[in-house]
Amino acid sequence: MKVLSVTAEVFPLVKTGGLADVAGALPAALVAEKIEMRTLVPGYPGVLAALEDAVEALTYGDLMGGPARLLSGRAGGLDVFALEASHLYDREGNPYLNAAGVDWPDNGLRFAALARAAADIGLGKVRGYKPSLIHGHDWQAGLVPAYLRYDDASGPPFVLTIHNLAFQGRFPREQLSAMGLPDHAFTIDGVEYFGDIGMLKAGILMADRVTTVSPTYAAEIASDAGGMGLGGLLKARGEALVGILNGLDTTVWDPLSDPLITKPYSAGRLSGRAANKAALQARFGLEIKPDAPLFGVVSRLTGQKGLDLLLAALPMLLEMGAQLVLVGSGDAQLEAGFAATSGVAPSRIGCVIGYDEVLGHQIQAGADALLVPSRFEPCGLTQLSALRYGAVPVVARTGGLADTVIDANPMAIASGVATGVQFAPIDQVSFDEALRRTIRLYRDKSIWSALQRNGMNTDVSWTASARRYAALYRDTRAKARSSGKPPSV
Repeated sequence: MKVLSVTAEVFPLVKTGGLADVAGALPAALVAEKIEMRTLVPGYPGVLAALEDAVEALTYGDLMGGPARLLSGRAGGLDVFALEASHLYDREGNPYLNAAGVDWPDNGLRFAALARAAADIGLGKVRGYKPSLIHGHDWQAGLVPAYLRYDDASGPPFVLTIHNLAFQGRFPREQLSAMGLPDHAFTIDGVEYFGDIGMLKAGILMADRVTTVSPTYAAEIASDAGGMGLGGLLKARGEALVGILNGLDTTVWDPLSDPLITKPYSAGRLSGRAANKAALQARFGLEIKPDAPLFGVVSRLTGQKGLDLLLAALPMLLEMGAQLVLVGSGDAQLEAGFAATSGVAPSRIGCVIGYDEVLGHQIQAGADALLVPSRFEPCGLTQLSALRYGAVPVVARTGGLADTVIDANPMAIASGVATGVQFAPIDQVSFDEALRRTIRLYRDKSIWSALQRNGMNTDVSWTASARRYAALYRDTRAKARSSGKPPSV
């Protein structure tokens, strides 16, 4: 079965967050399920530079304001379609933001072009390739089923995955014509959303199936409280909405073979973590103290991620003899707050403002515990990496965090299944108590090592989730055929 994946980012070609990791790992995970996945991604400079054996598959005289070519080839170990359109994608840096950290003003057209190309591939306009199903990721792929519908064409079924409902892709209705959509598309039963064009809304409405990245998050967003304006629509989709947990690329994230960490180790040889902890403390200029509880953070610094709770908790952590290492960027106030606190206690707190893949691995390998106090979290990958590396995750009880971490309550500890610490409600009082509880657990070495081993022995790979995606693809295609929708190849 051939599946076309449509995404704005994919690891290792371009990455700003977990979406790239998912889009990059899923194709390989699906091979065992006899699914051939090819990825359509914008032709950013880094993507085009990595493209090998490129062949022109399709040309556009005018695609959203300029000429474009669809190139087919291999890049980063993936089978790729890259949409080369210099007027849309020939920009260095972040794929969504300019140097000032503001959305590119033409983002609507940039990702409408991506969706248009995906629809054309689905309609068989690329010679020798026609997918059985299209799998789009987030709002950037939301218009794929709209183009198929308003073309009045017989395309393949479409599955939409929501990685974060907070990002919805809303653009002025004046862009409708430039996007190549007819006037009659701008209705509540089309792409209209509170007077704007709603790309994610369109995708949710028109997709054959809608998935999100954890079962708990699927339940949370199909409500007024968690739906961010789309709860009613998601609830109305009923059985078409399903949560499938993300997995981890366990070839990239493997403490026994990771070239980015100081010393390899395993669940059976946890002593190897000590060298990684010492190296991490040295890397951040902290005092080398083997017995100090070392907390780690690898995250965007935003209110959604709950990092303001951590900033407020730092005096308490220092009083309790703990250390903190943090890598991330985001809200300017949070960046300044962590930098300032690091300056006051440089031997106890270390911060790197920015994105650093190497440090991300080293923190997982050297920190005793990893903090993820998110106010909402569709799935999260950092806690899966923490489990894999024996950095005990301390997480808010929400979304995929609730689905992947087993709280170290007395019964779970006695039963030998606990893997981390959960807290709720998501407020300062609960978070502070979770930190205190984590330090108490850390002081009991037998319990702590059991938590580490339990986490490292947890299957966080893509195996089970890839099986679920493959079943979903086949079921979706079968239902499309039985409903009379013309099948693809």
